[in-house]
Amino acid sequence: MTQTSNRLLDELARLMTDAVGATQGVRREVEAMMRSRAERLIEQMDLVHREDFEAMRQLAQTTREDLDTLTTRLAKIEAQLAALSVADATHSRG
Repeated sequence: MTQTSNRLLDELARLMTDAVGATQGVRREVEAMMRSRAERLIEQMDLVHREDFEAMRQLAQTTREDLDTLTTRLAKIEAQLAALSVADATHSRG
């Protein structure tokens, strides 16, 4: 009876081991399918790559800094022009 019980337990253990192996295989297949579908979905969404986004962000930041510099320079030039206009008007009257 113990030999039959041992064989039964061995068979049950082998069956459970096979089931675990099959479950892991199914899990890997499902993960691969989900990854593939997610990649397709992302491609269809026409998203940009991170590197392209970072490059454009850096370009926008540089452009903004240049714009700030040019705005400051323009304000100084306009102030100088206004001062010259006032000086010319004063000089013309006098």
